[in-house]
Amino acid sequence: MTELDKIDRKILQILQREARIPITELAQRVGLSATPVSERVRRMEREKVISGYHARVNPEALGLRVLVFVELRLAQKSSEIFDSIRKGLAHVPEVLECHLVAGEFDYLIKARIPDMRDYRDLLGRILLKLPNAVESRSYVVMEEIKETLQLSL
Repeated sequence: MTELDKIDRKILQILQREARIPITELAQRVGLSATPVSERVRRMEREKVISGYHARVNPEALGLRVLVFVELRLAQKSSEIFDSIRKGLAHVPEVLECHLVAGEFDYLIKARIPDMRDYRDLLGRILLKLPNAVESRSYVVMEEIKETLQLSL
């Protein structure tokens, strides 16, 4: 992977906020012509520095009013169990993120659901996919203070 210089970082900073910006405007903002900026963007896409472009959708507009975090602790741990969990949770649409973590619990799951009735169903489906789960803790978000995908550059 090529080392990112100051201009690459500026390009990334702008694209994180405005992914649909035209190359000509992006070039103007970083002080280069369109061709080298376009080449830099393509290189960063090729090298997976830029992993994709996304539309940020308001969950409320889709009726997904409840954000919940779930901590899960497993009775046993092994590569096979971790693989099984990875495959099982990858196909649960309400699960936005799932992280294997160090600490008291093994997994931290972030999910969005319409309401608390749906949460009971979701937790049941998650636990069915995780037969080694022995304990779970849930945290329902009362207010979202900050959520971003933008990395500090």
